[in-house]
Amino acid sequence: MAVMLTPSAAPVKPARPVRDRHHRGVSRWVVLVLVLLGALVMLVPFAFMLLNAFKSPGDYSSSGPLSWPTEFYTKGLRTYWTTVNFPLKFWNSAIIAGSVAVLGVAVSLLNAYALGIGRVRGRLWIVGLFLLANMLPQEALIYPLYYVAKQVGLYNTQLSVIIIFTVIQSAFGTYLLASVMSTFPRSLLEAAALDGAGKWTVLWRVVFPNLRPTLAVLLIFFFIWTWNEFLIPLVMLIDNQTQTIPVALASLQGDRLMDAPTTNAGALISLVPAILFFLIFQRTLARGITAGAEK
Repeated sequence: MAVMLTPSAAPVKPARPVRDRHHRGVSRWVVLVLVLLGALVMLVPFAFMLLNAFKSPGDYSSSGPLSWPTEFYTKGLRTYWTTVNFPLKFWNSAIIAGSVAVLGVAVSLLNAYALGIGRVRGRLWIVGLFLLANMLPQEALIYPLYYVAKQVGLYNTQLSVIIIFTVIQSAFGTYLLASVMSTFPRSLLEAAALDGAGKWTVLWRVVFPNLRPTLAVLLIFFFIWTWNEFLIPLVMLIDNQTQTIPVALASLQGDRLMDAPTTNAGALISLVPAILFFLIFQRTLARGITAGAEK
């Protein structure tokens, strides 16, 4: 009687145990603790600012900046609001920062489109020039900018600050977007060209939709960076009607006397709009960074 022999089954390897992402060793928790400690250290100056914003000048002089206030003092907030005309300064800062953010992104997009996709002659040297422009300190630009603004009649106008910061911010934006566009899929551009699309159509129908998350990140950064600028607005805007919030905050400090509670209250009020802007567009910023990482 014949016996049928079946081939022995291959040995099955035991499945690897799935490790929970919450149990990846001690190093994970060490990193989390270090990050938490770093965040707390960075929040210490803001905690002192909040503490001294509601402290009376007498309490500050007698107890120092580290003590808890003995009373809820709000006169410093009211003094700063009325002394520097905060609504006007807020409007000036919003106009300048918003204009620079929009114009800076637009100029960066057009420049980078020519450099990254247009492949202009000498592209590498031009991109290197934009990189060099990002490294120039503002202190080295103050006198030439002041002289030119005087000659063309734009000194002490918000337009001068908008033009200056649009050029400064677009230098960084052009360098960043040119690097991104240099890796743009050529198949999309060739398909659009076969459909009869011109360069302007390719920019707004093909390139712009794909770069929208990156442009949103640049818009947020340009707004916050311009909002916090101090040196150039201090030199270019000497009229009280054209000054921005950082310049108005610095005006509270005298040569020999400084009202620390009022200064802290002003810094607190000045910081709130930037924080609110960041919180409103936080999801947009996270999506833009994530989209850039995925690409």
